[in-house]
Parts: sequence; structure tokens; C-alpha cells
Amino acid sequence: MGLFIIISQFILSLSILIILHELGHFLPAKWFKTRVEKFYLFFDPWFSLVKKKVGETEYGIGWLPLGGYVKISGMIDESMDKEQMEGPPQPWEFRSKPAWQRLVIMLGGVTVNFILGFLLFAIVLFIWGSSYLPTSSVEHGYQVDSLAQEIGLQNGDKILEIGGVPYERYDVGAFKKAIVIEDAEELVVERNGDRITLPIPEKFVGILSSYAYKDAALFAPRVPAIIAKIQKGTPAENAGLKAEDRLIAVNDEPTPFFDQFFDKLQANKGKELTIRYVRDDRESELKLTSNEEGFIGFRAKSYLDLLELEQQEYTFAEALPAGVIQGYDFLASQLKAFGKMFSGKIKASESLGGFGTIGGLFPDSWDWRTFWYVTGVLSLILGFMNLLPIPALDGGHVMFLLYEVITGRKVSDKFMEYATLVGFAIVIGLVLFANGLDIMRWLNK
Repeated sequence: MGLFIIISQFILSLSILIILHELGHFLPAKWFKTRVEKFYLFFDPWFSLVKKKVGETEYGIGWLPLGGYVKISGMIDESMDKEQMEGPPQPWEFRSKPAWQRLVIMLGGVTVNFILGFLLFAIVLFIWGSSYLPTSSVEHGYQVDSLAQEIGLQNGDKILEIGGVPYERYDVGAFKKAIVIEDAEELVVERNGDRITLPIPEKFVGILSSYAYKDAALFAPRVPAIIAKIQKGTPAENAGLKAEDRLIAVNDEPTPFFDQFFDKLQANKGKELTIRYVRDDRESELKLTSNEEGFIGFRAKSYLDLLELEQQEYTFAEALPAGVIQGYDFLASQLKAFGKMFSGKIKASESLGGFGTIGGLFPDSWDWRTFWYVTGVLSLILGFMNLLPIPALDGGHVMFLLYEVITGRKVSDKFMEYATLVGFAIVIGLVLFANGLDIMRWLNK
């Protein structure tokens, strides 16, 4: 069921983005009295699932969900309709229109993508607001994983700054971004009351941008070990532990925080343990034996259960500029990441992904807030990727049109035909490469 929900969200999001992107080409083409022969959701080689002709345009749904298209008369595109281009130009054809009109038609799709992305970010903020945990509420610092320890963090550290910027909201994503995208070279922490500066080795740009560490937790607010739920038939249940018990010691060694309690369990796998706990403000203790993995059978409360998040609400007038700023920051980060891929600081093979990676952005239960946010992200990515100066993409057509506007010389139809073939091969190669990476990652799990 979870996989079905993920696929459903992915297909719905993709369909919305394709239809609106193609409308961005379709509408200005109509405004400039250019004939549009086809408008398709998904590609339709050999046959289509649904089609209906209305006026001069055939509307349809293809069977190959790799994108969509509008077929504009008199234009070299992925349809490679050479016969049409061999005849004399007609007034309703794309090639007969002034360069500025052709430029508007070609930029229409990505313009819609960018506007849609900004708008969806704003709508999410307007409807749901944003919740966050101020770092001032992280009273006991953070518990850190092994990768964060390699960076130099220790359990109990409070992060004050990263890259010279105050760290005011708990956000692991922003922490990673500061290192990978913003080139943060040091972070400042408070440790045992002292202010300490830790250098960040450059190797962590590659590590944190790699696929293997894309979901690395790094650190979480340090909280007491308070039981949220006991698992049936486990040592914890058999010994009499209950939900809401606070576990404070193992074998007479104090464990005021969950990470300390967990470490003690891992150091005593399969052994008898004396557990001290607090229930209804009274301390008690009991004995139990952990299993061979060092677990006793309970789920602990997380910081989300124990610390109070702050909620920021937005009027629409406030959400709109906030959404634009959020979208602009996202695009700027993507552009910087792209530059780092070309410079070799980030490996393309670690950062790219196909449909599996994109589908993984959606949760396995339907959540409209996440759906619209991810759709906004994908809209901006689609706009950015389509602007790349690769023939067969919108950016390739824009590149040749700008050349025409600047020089006054139109690129020949024959050159456009060959360039589109090359560009189409590049795009197909990138799609196969990205999806091949997903397959290899799945096989290596």
C-alpha cells in the first residue's frame, strides 16, 4: 500500500507539472497565431491511450511517462517532422514568426515552472505555516552519530555557528547545506561551558553530498530516555517496564540521556542488567537481560515528543515573498551544486538520480503538505534543467534564438535538425544514466 501511495503521488505531481509546463508553450503559441498540432501528457510512440481532436489540435495521453510535449507547426523538435520543414514557410508556422515571439513561446514552459514553484512554496507557508525548534530550546545539546563525530562534534555539544552564521534553528539539512554548498570551513560549539571552534575538513563536502549519506541524521537534540511504547513479549515488558518510565541508570551507572542509556545497552549485549527508572516521581529498579543485539524492547520518546516546537504563521501577503525567497534560495543552491559537480568537488554519480530517487521524495502515506512542497521543488528543478543549453531542451532553442536576436542571422533548419538529434541523444543518455544509478543502488542494498 505504501508503494502504491508513493507511485500515485509521483504520477499526479508529474502530470500536473507536465500539463502546466506545456501550457506555458501552448498559450503564447496560440496568442501569436501559431498552429499547435498536438498537446500530449506523456509520450505516444506508435499509439496513444486517449486522444481527441478539438479544432486544429489533437489532445491526448501517451503511454510512456517520460514527459509530455506540444507539437508546434514549423518547428524542429523531438517529433523530427522533416516533411513539414521541406515545404515553404507558412504564416501559421513557428519558423515564420519574429524571433522575439519564438523566444517567448520557448521560454513559456520554464517561466510557468518557476512561477509555479514559488507559488506552491508560498501556498504551503500560507496554509500550514512553518514549525521549527529554536536552538535555544536545545538545553542539553545534541546526541551525535559516528559521522558527526568524525567532523568533530561530541555528545552534549551545542552548535552556535557554522561558517560564521549563527545556528538558530535545529535543521540538519541547513547544516549539510552550509558545508556542501556554502563552503563552511568551521563551526563553533559550546562544550562544557567553553566556546570551541572546530575546523571542517574539505573531504566532508564529498561525503555529505554522496548518496550513501543523503539521509545521515548527524545529530539530534539530546533528551532523557523516556519510554513511549513497550513491545509485546520483550525483556522490557516481562520485567515490568511501562510507558512514561524514565530510565536513569544501568548497572548503577547514571544515564540521564537516551544516548548514554543506549550506549550502555550496546556495551552489554545479551547480559543481565540492573535498570533504575523513575515512575510517578519515585525511583525503582529491576533486572532484565538484553537480547543479542543489545535491545530490551521499547520505543523511546523523541525530541518531537519532549520539546516544544515554535509555529510561524503567514498571511498570504507574507507567504508570497517568503515563498519567492525560499524558491530563490533553492535555485541558488542548485546552481552552486551544479558548479561543484563540474569542478569535481561533488560527484555527479553520487548526486544524480532517476525516477526512483524522485519517487523517494514522497512519503508512503498521503500528506498534502509534503505533496505540494515536493511538487514545488520538482517544478523548480524541471525549470532549471529545461534551461540547460542542450539542443532538444527549451534552453537549447533559447540559445539559438538569442544568437539570432543578437546577430540577426537565423540558424539553418538543417543545423537545427542535427543539433536536436544530438541533444535528444544527450538527454536520453542522461535519463538512462540517472535511472541506471537508481538500479545499481537498489541492487547494492
